[in-house]
Amino acid sequence: MARRRLAAVSLAAVAALVALAACSNGGTTPTGSGGDSATPVKGGTLNMLGAGDVDYMDPNISYYSVGYLGLRLWSRQLFTYPAEPGGKNTSPVADLAMDTPTTANGGLSADGKTYTIKIRPGAKWGTSPARQVTAADVVRGVKRTANPVQPFGGIPDFANLLVGYKAFADGFAKAPKTVAGLKDYIEKTPLPGVEAKDDATVVFHLTQKATYFVDMLTLSAFSPAPIESLNYLPASTELGNHFPSDGPYKIDSWVPTKSINFSRNPAWDPASDPVRKAYVDKIVVNETVTQDSVQQQLQTGTPTADMEWDVAPPPSQLAGLQAKKDPNLNIGDTASTNPYVVYNTASPNNNKALANPKVRQAISYAINRDHIIQVLGGKTLNPPLTHVLPDVILGSKPNDPYPYNPDKAKQLLAEAGYPNLTLKFLYRNASEGSSKTFQTIQQDLTKAGITVTGVPSPNADFYVKYLQVPDVAKRGVWDLSLASWGADWYGNAALSFFNPLFSGEPSFPPVGSNFGLYNDPQTNDLIDQAIAAPTTDAAAELWAKADARVMEQAAFYPVTNNKQSSYHATQVHNAIYVPSLQNFDPANVWLSQDKQGG
Repeated sequence: MARRRLAAVSLAAVAALVALAACSNGGTTPTGSGGDSATPVKGGTLNMLGAGDVDYMDPNISYYSVGYLGLRLWSRQLFTYPAEPGGKNTSPVADLAMDTPTTANGGLSADGKTYTIKIRPGAKWGTSPARQVTAADVVRGVKRTANPVQPFGGIPDFANLLVGYKAFADGFAKAPKTVAGLKDYIEKTPLPGVEAKDDATVVFHLTQKATYFVDMLTLSAFSPAPIESLNYLPASTELGNHFPSDGPYKIDSWVPTKSINFSRNPAWDPASDPVRKAYVDKIVVNETVTQDSVQQQLQTGTPTADMEWDVAPPPSQLAGLQAKKDPNLNIGDTASTNPYVVYNTASPNNNKALANPKVRQAISYAINRDHIIQVLGGKTLNPPLTHVLPDVILGSKPNDPYPYNPDKAKQLLAEAGYPNLTLKFLYRNASEGSSKTFQTIQQDLTKAGITVTGVPSPNADFYVKYLQVPDVAKRGVWDLSLASWGADWYGNAALSFFNPLFSGEPSFPPVGSNFGLYNDPQTNDLIDQAIAAPTTDAAAELWAKADARVMEQAAFYPVTNNKQSSYHATQVHNAIYVPSLQNFDPANVWLSQDKQGG
């Protein structure tokens, strides 16, 4: 998301950009860790170390990769991505759903616009007493995404696809922003696009055929929500500490930016969960450790260090890890644009210079992509991305409109009437990759006469206090920033790039991730045409045109579709990389008998 994100891949992933071409094995199969043929050991405490927090401890609201990593342990979805040893793990499998709906099994209507899904029996909430997850819980969860206090950041993916969703969300925006007001609206207002046919059957009604809908249902936004979730404000710390679990673990405590403690959910039945093995008894997350310290502790066998949380091996250390063929290092594929430079088109600074496409084009010419990739590790593991869509996404077409040319940048700035710019650059100072990227761009832009000053941010504040708040952008707190984005699903997934990032006002934060507040009628029209295209071939052509238009307008500056590095301690077994988590799957690892954590 931002899944993750995938879905919004968090900028912590910038720190994971990989160092040497030698680390790669071709980009299709992760190196290093994978499945383990030894007999699994149950028990122990998995200790995860990091420098930042989840975005929200709320399944229907969380939209960044570290949030999804946490949710993997305690929240289940209708469909999810598996953790199969040696597999790509990019095809969805049934989780809470009994099976994948098709026309043959009666789950998909002939016109492709109605999906009927049966919920797996035995999946239960960790309430007292435990009770079965129901279709009504799914309906409630989808309704919660539209809440006006903190809506889900990927709403543009499905706002016009689910029958009646937009009207439901528009009405919800007028509801009192209180626990009672939100609860009353959710309980009394129907959402025609999501129907509980009976306790075990949920039906989705779409406005048009969407062959990617099962993939979309992997989004945590579609997670069920128990009635207890309405007793707290969405995305609040209070809710995060009281949200009942339907996964193998429950939240014992969450102290934002400090720690998270999970233990077994006694209501979870392994026979009802085909995805999570849940070998360890507890998971303890320490969010106060620096990136360098995490790596040191994982390598040196510190008893309370097993896996990374929101960080990755520092780029400067990857060469050494690869040189000694460290078996605990993994290099995995992504379908992302990570990092990319965000242009704040709403900034009042420099007499609103960034509202002018010619100024943004000039800056794009002045940035040297090769320099950024070099400080992040090289082209093989950071292949250049010069347009919107990574090559694995339908509609991707080669296009490099801004080759490095500082003289061209100066010319455009002069023509636009802005020969001397001073820009504020927001970045995460706890991330080596983010800091180095900022410094490199700062140096390169001076060659075009542009002065850049830094706006450092702690990891925990970067999105929730800066990028997700449009007023911060409109006040000119920042002009340029770094962000990252991963596909919300795979293959036919261009929608999950364009709708959340470039579709004008509907994609503005907090309901979208269009952090620079880009709004171009021609882009919006091309997106609408692509969504309505009658065939995938027609859609691909229109997505390519939308891609070209975004680049022509210099809405952002892409850098690379990077590989993802991950590292774990020696005592961790069955460490399987799952691209949607941007990490090993913590719900499926086990620990050596003699190193059970503490």
